Amino acid sequence: MTNSANPQLDELIRTLKERAKELNCLYVIEEILDNPDKDISLMFCKICEAIPPGWQYPDICRAVITYNGEQHQSDDFELTEWVQHANIVMHDETVGKISVYYLEDRPVADEGPFLKEERKLIGTIANRLGIFLLHNRLKKVFEDGKTSANSSRASWWVILDLLRRTDPRLLMRITRKMTNYMGWQGVEEAEQLLSHFGGSAGESTAEDDPNRPHEKKSLQGYGICEQVFEVASNNLNQAEIYSNIQKWIQEDKTGFLVNILENSGSTLAEIADALERFVHMGTGESELPLSREKGFRVSLIRRLLTDQTDFIKIAKHFVQTSDFYELLNRVIYPAGSHGKLGGKGSGLLLAGQILKKFAKDKPEFENIKIPKTWYLTSDTILSFMNYNNLEEIVEQKYKEIGIVRLEYPFIVQLFKNSQFPPEIVHGLSMALEDLGETPLIVRSSSLLEDRMGTAFAGKYKSLFIANQGTKEERLAALLDAIAEVYASTFSPDPIEYRMERELLDYHEEMGILIQEVVGQKIGPYYLPSFSGVGFSRNEYRWSSRIQRDDGVVRIVPGLGTRAVDRLSDDYPIMLAPGQPGLRVNVSLDEKIRYSPKKVDVIHLEHNQFETVELSRLLREYGEEYPAIDRIVSIMRNERMVLSSALGIDFKKDHSVVTFDGLIERTGFISQIHSVLKTLESTLETPIDIEFASDGKDL
Repeated sequence: MTNSANPQLDELIRTLKERAKELNCLYVIEEILDNPDKDISLMFCKICEAIPPGWQYPDICRAVITYNGEQHQSDDFELTEWVQHANIVMHDETVGKISVYYLEDRPVADEGPFLKEERKLIGTIANRLGIFLLHNRLKKVFEDGKTSANSSRASWWVILDLLRRTDPRLLMRITRKMTNYMGWQGVEEAEQLLSHFGGSAGESTAEDDPNRPHEKKSLQGYGICEQVFEVASNNLNQAEIYSNIQKWIQEDKTGFLVNILENSGSTLAEIADALERFVHMGTGESELPLSREKGFRVSLIRRLLTDQTDFIKIAKHFVQTSDFYELLNRVIYPAGSHGKLGGKGSGLLLAGQILKKFAKDKPEFENIKIPKTWYLTSDTILSFMNYNNLEEIVEQKYKEIGIVRLEYPFIVQLFKNSQFPPEIVHGLSMALEDLGETPLIVRSSSLLEDRMGTAFAGKYKSLFIANQGTKEERLAALLDAIAEVYASTFSPDPIEYRMERELLDYHEEMGILIQEVVGQKIGPYYLPSFSGVGFSRNEYRWSSRIQRDDGVVRIVPGLGTRAVDRLSDDYPIMLAPGQPGLRVNVSLDEKIRYSPKKVDVIHLEHNQFETVELSRLLREYGEEYPAIDRIVSIMRNERMVLSSALGIDFKKDHSVVTFDGLIERTGFISQIHSVLKTLESTLETPIDIEFASDGKDL
């Protein structure tokens, strides 16, 4: 039951319920197709019964499937005027259609009484049926061919005959590929055939003149196909021909994805739909030719991550096509989006995939986790500004820096008091359902941020939110934080930084990362056991024995903000992972004086980010603090000693943050050093990372 006083929340709940119905409908149909009846008519009837529960008014909804002139329908079907259709297509041939009827009139929606989501749903079902029917047809051909008298030749010859009747264009593409294949295999007769398709590689003719156009030759007709496969039959193993035809048909089925990815006008929604179709086809990436599979990877990296060639050169070896399908399920974007994830989002994805791949040889990487993350594309900020008529704000970067600084507080409030487009609110609501009530961090991920060759560390905002309260309150807090991060795009610091590096004319957009905060509940607070930042190169060497490539890490208890931001009233623990024995602070007085005294936390009851005295936190909740024995040492008899968590009296003992237990009793330092070195050598550039631990996992 929903609260009518909150119409926006009611609408979100209704939309989520409709989405759940659609997904359940698809799951049921998928189960039917995974276990098909021998009687295809019975299978169609089952699908007709499975369709109505996915529509808005299932009680008066009926479905009909027409295939090969025969009609299969739900019980109690009646022909009415309230209907939507979707064609069932096999290789550009319409072989039937699905029709969904309402028996009674209902209020007008997007398409008569039907929702736009139902148009997409019926299209998905029709597409899935088309793939299933094509698979069945080819499977029957293969089985018939295998049982024929001359099985090797008959099996592939029957396939060619079927293609001649149903898909002559595909037949010509397979013929061309077979001609090229024989040329690569050194078949002499293939030379003449290659000349038919445009001349062999070694042929020298008048057409070699770069200023003279080639003669146009006809590529139509079944005759050339017969010639090519006669030559193939005489020179190649029959099983080899059969295997290649199967492979090329499978490859051709993915042509739609090539077209979508290579078209610069394709939207993210179209790319997501094409990837979903590709995955549901059941064609594994390993089954595709290496050239096509690599083409998919590179195109997806270029469209969703970045067009930087240095990044693409590395990323294509670690990111798979299937990774993007999983990724897009957690990406929120406006209608007609052509946006990217931004520098930080792209870097996070690539770093995670690099560590995942190296985990096979480096066991220290196996338990490293990436926090659950949702993404807002970089062009969502443009949609937000357009929705609120804020276009003039773009001109801020060309104003005098003093004026930018003066106007920035007003811009922050202007953004925080603006509305988000409905589709973005809907997407963020779904993200909150997935993320639950764990505290979140809203992080900037602009196109310039973390881009190879630039460093925007600390220039844009990242905000923590407690994510507590009702769904409506949590959503409002998330929207408010995103708006403030968007406003930081026009703050004086990044504009001045861009001005100094002549980047003002670069088209900047702001992506967003919404991540779970790593940590546990300790009393009323939420915080990680410890956090920090690591750099693969050490530019602050406190000993002549420390080398630049030994790196450096800064570690603090609690949230990592006090390790990232330089503070005048507190200090992080610093060490070089390559030389952990060479500490910055050696004497007892230095260890006490320069140890962290404060900790940043999220107060769950106050619903806000706070800084508290570490001594007070340990005095009240020290027993609940995970892995505290790895973080603090105890002063006893004017000596600093390590102790187990059970051996610490938090109300009486003088605890000093040293991280000696973490450094000396665990493999953390070697683990973080290995991460830094692996990422630096793979990415071919110095890198920095942020890390946190809940006391168990990194």
